[in-house]
Amino acid sequence: MSKSVINSAEYQICTRCVMDTTANDIIFDKKGVCNYCREFIERSGDLLNEDHSAKEKKLNELVSEVQKSGEGKPYDCIVGVSGGVDSSWTLVKVVELGLRPLAVHMDNGWNSELAQNNIANLINTLGVDLYTHVIDWNEYRDLMQAFFDADVIDVELLYDNAMLAVNYQMAAKNNLKYILAGTNQSTEGMEMPSDWNWYKKDKKNLKAIASKFGGVKLNSFPSIDTLSYNWYRRIKGIEWLSFLDYVEYHKETCIQILEKDYGYKRYPYKHYESVFTRFYQGYILPEKFGVDKRRIHLSTLIISGQMDRDEALLQLKQIPYPSEKELEEDKSYFLKKMGWDENDLKTYLHRKRVEHSIYGSEMGYLSFLSKTKGKFKKVLGKS
Repeated sequence: MSKSVINSAEYQICTRCVMDTTANDIIFDKKGVCNYCREFIERSGDLLNEDHSAKEKKLNELVSEVQKSGEGKPYDCIVGVSGGVDSSWTLVKVVELGLRPLAVHMDNGWNSELAQNNIANLINTLGVDLYTHVIDWNEYRDLMQAFFDADVIDVELLYDNAMLAVNYQMAAKNNLKYILAGTNQSTEGMEMPSDWNWYKKDKKNLKAIASKFGGVKLNSFPSIDTLSYNWYRRIKGIEWLSFLDYVEYHKETCIQILEKDYGYKRYPYKHYESVFTRFYQGYILPEKFGVDKRRIHLSTLIISGQMDRDEALLQLKQIPYPSEKELEEDKSYFLKKMGWDENDLKTYLHRKRVEHSIYGSEMGYLSFLSKTKGKFKKVLGKS
């Protein structure tokens, strides 16, 4: 039985979105509305309800800035592509607006065939250049094994950290000031529960886990820490912008256009372009950690007006896979690729969770920077 099933006497679900008490810090008001959707509306309401002319003005200003920054260069921006709808639509719109992107992809050995086809169709149809960074599979598998042995929740820290590093590295290498990303408020703007993942720039945590479990070295693995992240931003002047916040973005409409014009094939859930990500989100997280990330993704769509709550509730009644058959196929693929057997997986799923912070982390440094920044602002305010 999945660990996401909890005592019904303690269980509560938001009356406006579908976040529930599987998030350990959820709070409900008198009407049963949770802090997650309240915070999302407070933080992003102006952006989600932004006047069309105002959004268009901001978009035009951004395009002009990007074009000016890229004068005399082969490219004027970086667009990271995964094969998912958000990054695919970003690449399409960027090209439509007359920009000259370098598409960047990070291959960790888990791409689905569907994702590879989606990327290839987009690149060929749009006529843009693609840079793919391929991580040595043996090294990446050893890093994943270390994270499994550590029993921490965020195994995807590996991919997310490397993806950030590759995009910033390619921007710096090509002397580009803008990374236009598919990140956005309308489909992923709700704050992730603090116990559902980990700080994505925590290279110290990554290296500590790799060292403790197997002594794995980072050779072909690109990585980024808080210091280098700030160096890219403050010294190199590279901006990571959530590009889809600058355009009208209704996910279902955009998928239909991608399907019609670019031979795009959709995925059942967000981030399922990677075989491991869908197995991780659709099986490992619910079974070992009691986390169903569909809740945060679907809740964001509900609050941004792109999905009906009843439809989301119907989806949540189903397993987070298109079918049991496909789940079993992915499980077999995962076991073979990792060199595990059924007993290895069973043992892993039954071990208790261990917090990332146990192994060393940059969170203390991050907290210090945050406090220093706050004190600096107070000094400026008094001057």
